[in-house]
Amino acid sequence: MSSVNTAIQLITREQAEKGAAAKGSTCSPALAKGPWDYDLAEALAGVPAYGPGASSADPAPAGTPRQGQLPEEYKRASDAELGERIRAAKAALGERAVILGHFYQRDEVIQYADFVGDSFQLANAALTRPEAEAIIFCGVHFMAETADILSTLDQAVILPNLAAGCSMADMADADSVEECWEQLAEIFGAEPDAEGRVPVIPVTYMNSSAALKAFCGEHGGIVCTSSNAKTVLEWAFQRGQRVLFFPDQHLGRNTAKALGVPLDQMPMWNPRKDLGGNDEQALLDSRVILWHGFCSVHKRFSVAQIDKARADFPGVQVIVHPECPMEVVDAADSAGSTDFIKKAIAAATEPTTFAIGTEINMVNRLAAEYPQHTIFCLDPVICPCSTMYRIHPGYLAWVLEELVAGRVVNRITVDHNVQANARTALERMLAARP
Repeated sequence: MSSVNTAIQLITREQAEKGAAAKGSTCSPALAKGPWDYDLAEALAGVPAYGPGASSADPAPAGTPRQGQLPEEYKRASDAELGERIRAAKAALGERAVILGHFYQRDEVIQYADFVGDSFQLANAALTRPEAEAIIFCGVHFMAETADILSTLDQAVILPNLAAGCSMADMADADSVEECWEQLAEIFGAEPDAEGRVPVIPVTYMNSSAALKAFCGEHGGIVCTSSNAKTVLEWAFQRGQRVLFFPDQHLGRNTAKALGVPLDQMPMWNPRKDLGGNDEQALLDSRVILWHGFCSVHKRFSVAQIDKARADFPGVQVIVHPECPMEVVDAADSAGSTDFIKKAIAAATEPTTFAIGTEINMVNRLAAEYPQHTIFCLDPVICPCSTMYRIHPGYLAWVLEELVAGRVVNRITVDHNVQANARTALERMLAARP
């Protein structure tokens, strides 16, 4: 099976040659270009953006990191030449560097990774390489921040393309969350109830900035992953009368619903509206206050796609990520984290047809890894994560060769004061095992 990038190149070429008669489709022909074209366009416009792909319509905050221009030699190099340069640099660096690749990363980059996994698996994987002077995180910004929080002071965490952010993570910023917290404090007060539970516990998804993880650590809260969200919510309910969950409304709603929390006790908080768009009574009656955030990759999946998969493939097993909308999770056979999806397919002993609702690079990789099964993405349109896709072998070759030359570029550092509180929230998460 060809990589997602190869498929996009072919589709774009066919669309240019044959127009509407071309087979297959992608959400943006701009995906066929090099990510450095987006870097240049943003520099000329003076406005950051997430780039083509699933998050292309999401507005990027003014402070979103931007990537400087990649040296021309890396833009002009062929895939084969970049491969030779990456392998040579890795060999020269040896154990001094470790490359981490997220499940959603393009195959052209994943092939060079020392570890492949989800964001927290990768941050923990880096801990197994204490001798590594550099951790090259082929993922997005919040993942590199987490790695910096958990790594040693002597280790440099590098993000090959600084523009690889996360639109969902950016939907909850520290100022907006602080303002929300102050408004909630005016309504709920600070006194615990008869059982000693405080009025509200903040819970942030791993897909958030280090500043928000630190906010949770400072205010008695915790971090969760899609793997342990249920356990974390149970932890929070033991300590608080209600939960403020950010930034992903869908993971919060799906997890709380599975725990029996009624939908009418899960108001949405829109940071652009007074009291988040709620009246005081709705907030007082709440069990989980959901932030108005979402993943643009997982928002693309629909019940109609599931219905079509069942019609086309009777007996198909539909597995989706819990970042998908509630009606999609309800219509699927099961829902779980990227690791859950991978393990479910690995556990199938008989040839099975799977329709998967998560990022296309991971789905295609699973299809190639388990050829005894029929595995396809629910969304027929090839539309990868905009920001993951901005990591390209050219950037990886550049940061590695800079390390060989004794220079550290694109280092991600988290302020020590932020690190302390963020680490507290992460340690609480580690203790809350499913």
